[in-house]
Amino acid sequence: MIPVLSHLWQSTLFALGVYLLTLALRHNRAQTRYALWLAASIKFIIPFSWLVALGRMVEWRSASTSVPPPVFVAAAQLSDPFVVTLGMVKQLQPTGPWGPLLFAAWATGTLVVLIGWFLNWRRLHVAKRSATPLALGLPIQALSTSTVLEPGVFGVFRPVLLLPNGIEEKLTPAQLNSIVVHELCHLRRRDNLAAALHMAVEAAFWFHPLVWWIGSRLVEERENACDQEVVRVGNHPHVYAESILNVCKYYLESPLPCAAGVSGADLRKRIEAIMTGGRLANLSVSRKLLLAASAMLALGGPMLIGVATAARLGVSDPNGFDVATIKTSSSDARGMSIQLVPGGGVNISGAPLRELIMFAYDVRAFQVTDGPGWMRTDRFDIEAKSAPGGPTSFLEMGEAQREAFQKMMRKRVGNLLAERFQLKLTADARVLPVYHLVKASGGARLTPAANQTGTEQRIQNGRGEVIATGARMGSLLMLLSSAVGRPVLDKTGLNGLYDIKLTWTPDGTTPPADGTVPTIFLALEEQLGLKLQAATAPVTTYRVDNVRKPTEN
Repeated sequence: MIPVLSHLWQSTLFALGVYLLTLALRHNRAQTRYALWLAASIKFIIPFSWLVALGRMVEWRSASTSVPPPVFVAAAQLSDPFVVTLGMVKQLQPTGPWGPLLFAAWATGTLVVLIGWFLNWRRLHVAKRSATPLALGLPIQALSTSTVLEPGVFGVFRPVLLLPNGIEEKLTPAQLNSIVVHELCHLRRRDNLAAALHMAVEAAFWFHPLVWWIGSRLVEERENACDQEVVRVGNHPHVYAESILNVCKYYLESPLPCAAGVSGADLRKRIEAIMTGGRLANLSVSRKLLLAASAMLALGGPMLIGVATAARLGVSDPNGFDVATIKTSSSDARGMSIQLVPGGGVNISGAPLRELIMFAYDVRAFQVTDGPGWMRTDRFDIEAKSAPGGPTSFLEMGEAQREAFQKMMRKRVGNLLAERFQLKLTADARVLPVYHLVKASGGARLTPAANQTGTEQRIQNGRGEVIATGARMGSLLMLLSSAVGRPVLDKTGLNGLYDIKLTWTPDGTTPPADGTVPTIFLALEEQLGLKLQAATAPVTTYRVDNVRKPTEN
């Protein structure tokens, strides 16, 4: 929903810029203004984010640009959907029933528009099929139709010229010739194709008044452009103006914008322009420069933003990887592993996206909500590397340095997910049921790890069993949270590293009759001297607002 809103306000601002340009060029040829309005229409089809993504594909290796200029950072935020930062990317998105209801309303409106156009198209199609050929020696097939529709070019890819029966009796030869010249001008300019493109915009964005206003501007300027061309090739303005008035007097206007006729736009203004129009001003050097600068800003600006934001994931960016490859794991892959590489790399195998989110943001499974089902089922292999630098072994790191390194790597993986998976999350603080991990009445019975340096830490987490060597309490909290489905907060006051072995009956299974494998609550107390106490506390959860599968490389 929000990407659509973002695209709408960007396209609206673009159309405002086009309007200002057309005011500056109001004394120049209508064809120039028509091209500008057509660009405003196409902007609704092409989001700026596509151009930004194209810019991000540019290789970026210059170490002198480790931090993009502030203007690029600000512009990059404008190129994204409406976002609010709350710990990480946050989007405003309708929840509950509003999303489906809005989609249903949009789909209904689009269907109504398409049905109306289809009925009008069928009306013209029937007229074409019942028409008889005319031998006029034109570069387009001419047909005579019994309908009272105005002369017009019908068709986008195989157009024909439809002329009403007996039109030669209502127009003089000179007037009929000027009408035919007008229609051939529509043919050369491929106005029907441009009109069909804008009709697609109107069908998709029927709820936005601006697209209908742009449509009227397109019709106005295309007719003005053809009028100017008809007069330029030698047709007398007075004769041409009378021919338009006679067509409007005897015939009906074309029911489809993509079936270009003679009438259309403000008829009074058109006649005044035809009768009084002199030599139109050519584009001056200053106006050509204005158009060129505007085009460069509209196309090059988003691409430069993409290049600049890509640079933030480049070699010199401490929060990004130099090279990262992502592939779908083989179907027989079992289990997952995340291995941090000293120097700034990471090797990940068989990891679902939800697990990657949990690692990147240091959260538990219950804290990640919504998102498509493939986040839990599809597994990915990721190999990411950074430029050599820093300690090459964990043995060279002190405890504080190891913690800082892990925090940096989490952030790098988070940036990679945002870049390659287009991941966007909303952070919300909610009061949820939690467990406090406390010491049991007899005191904790944890075995201190033989190696207290923290250079070795191994954790095996099977169904109903945890075996950990050199683990901190935080690792135990993570495992317990996943097992009980609630946040587990440490209230033991225990620090240091421990060797832990915990065995219990997983949920959904029946404990043995002899009770040799207890529930996790009893197992904690009996085997580790710890207890889980129910409580409530504020917990940060993260809703997946946007995500897509990455392109493999």
